[in-house]
Amino acid sequence: MHLPSRVVTLLAVAALPLALSACSPFASKPAKDPNAGLLTGTQLKTALAPASVFPAGFTAQADGASDSGGHFLSPSAKNTTKPDCPRLEETSWIQASGYKGGVSFAQNEYMIRDKTQDMFQEIDEFQGTRAKKVMKSLRAFTTQCATFTDTDAHAKVSLTNKPTPGLGDEAFTITLKSGTWENGTTLIAVRSGHAVITTASTAGTDNGAATAKKMATEILGALQKKSAA
Repeated sequence: MHLPSRVVTLLAVAALPLALSACSPFASKPAKDPNAGLLTGTQLKTALAPASVFPAGFTAQADGASDSGGHFLSPSAKNTTKPDCPRLEETSWIQASGYKGGVSFAQNEYMIRDKTQDMFQEIDEFQGTRAKKVMKSLRAFTTQCATFTDTDAHAKVSLTNKPTPGLGDEAFTITLKSGTWENGTTLIAVRSGHAVITTASTAGTDNGAATAKKMATEILGALQKKSAA
């Protein structure tokens, strides 16, 4: 039986959308996970410098240790208020960047028995290019805090900031000094990919310089091993 030509044409047109939909190149793709490749707080905790790195007499402080666990946090927006320079005296001094921290983090603190010397370390993971922005914000913050007043002794504190070549993708070292302190403080920030390492130390007689760098180097090595695994 022969169908009228008009019927054949209609049938052909009706089948065409089905054929197009079956092979359409515009099918939706699953959204990319912004945390893909980042380490969780549980993983970062194992990359912190171990007890063997710290000088004799230093012990871990239970209230100075925390991490984000096995899940990721929501990324924080940058705080654009006026720089609060004394934040550089706090343990989690990465917050001086204006960001509360990464989508994952791990940190701990060691002190000498008489509490006169302190060592702190932290790792934060950031989405996208946020780690670069954090480093840029920290550097900008320190240029506005060349001198400030200590919150405890109300003494004048001077700050120096210099690049630290050979550590990660970028790094810089901050030194805090005051005529009323027995020893200064060294802060080191290192970026390795999406991670930012921050250390602080008042240990020794060199303003904490050697011990702050030792922690940063140890952490960097651990992160690089995890990335290569």
